[in-house]
Amino acid sequence: MNLFDSVMLERRIFANKDVLRPSYIPENLPHRKQQIKQLAEILSAALRGETPSNILIYGKTGTGKTATVKYVAKELEETSHRIGAKSEIVYINSEIFDTQYRVFAYLARIFNRKVPVMGWPTDMVYEAFREGVDRERRCVIVVLDEIDRLVRNGDEVLYNLSRINSELSRARVSVIGISNDLIFTERLDPRVKSSLGEEEIVFPPYDAKQLSDILEERAAVAFNENVLAEGVIPLCAALAAQEHGDARRALDLLRISAEIAERASSDVVTEEHVRMACERIEMNKVAEVVRTLPLHSKIVLGSMLFLGRENCRKKFTSGEIYNMYRKMCVFVGIEPLTQRRVSDLIAELDMLGLLNATVVSRGRYGRTKEISLSVPEKNLRDVLFDHRLKSLESFRIRTQMTL
Repeated sequence: MNLFDSVMLERRIFANKDVLRPSYIPENLPHRKQQIKQLAEILSAALRGETPSNILIYGKTGTGKTATVKYVAKELEETSHRIGAKSEIVYINSEIFDTQYRVFAYLARIFNRKVPVMGWPTDMVYEAFREGVDRERRCVIVVLDEIDRLVRNGDEVLYNLSRINSELSRARVSVIGISNDLIFTERLDPRVKSSLGEEEIVFPPYDAKQLSDILEERAAVAFNENVLAEGVIPLCAALAAQEHGDARRALDLLRISAEIAERASSDVVTEEHVRMACERIEMNKVAEVVRTLPLHSKIVLGSMLFLGRENCRKKFTSGEIYNMYRKMCVFVGIEPLTQRRVSDLIAELDMLGLLNATVVSRGRYGRTKEISLSVPEKNLRDVLFDHRLKSLESFRIRTQMTL
């Protein structure tokens, strides 16, 4: 018996872990019947040989937008095949295909046109897609997930997609846009906005009871019998409900809780495992955000940590932070930014949820801004001062400060 044989024998919690991942599309989507019905009614035009309206779908992260679209798309394709209608759904993640060239190159390849990864003029790539899709009579529904990311550098791709039907003789194209940003259409050309947003569907956040129902259904398939303590699912649901009703977070909490229990050779997942999972998820979220920050933003956060250790306080003025920031820049050998630019960085970190900046009144001394960390110091230290961030680590060593 080798190492992995023994690990496999110890597996006693999960029956099918993949059921708890966001990519899994269940047979039933609790508390989304209204949105499913609305989406199906709009897309049913494709089964009648008509062109469905373009649709914009809004909702916060983890409200079931993508799962619902994929669920309805699967049903539509099955029905099309059964009745002989020609309907096709193409799903595009706009975080990956984030330029007009990439979108149309991918679509052209879907419809059997050879397009290089780069090098052609964009209008030539668009023409390859148009010719490919128009080779036969069919209705093509293009799903653009995270559509707001796609239009950050311009809305040409949406303009072309929303107008393409006037250039087609056989095929018809409809667009479904999915976004977490409720106001991203304000950045669009009015012509694009009017043609793209013919129909809108809003997905409200789940409450704790609805999240419990979702977790109960998934848990019945994901776990072996009698491995969840009674309070585990309600606790996961309650914690996720605090995060804007995020079903994805609820599922992650349940899955990671069970993973922690399994690695500890426990036969039962307990509420303590859930709290440990919550701490790990929070730490991972902070780590991911901080690691992708520009260096000067990392130095601002490092300044907060050093100020807290020096002064035994949690709140500081922007002036105090800027003075410490300048010291750190001198030590690591880089040119400091202006105080105004650092104030902008603080505002950006506030928006990301890493800092909390509050304007307070000091009576006759006027008003000032008090800034504090919004995340646990330990989580921030672990990321800022790991071996990959040499500049901040060197500051810590040279100042002989222990964080």
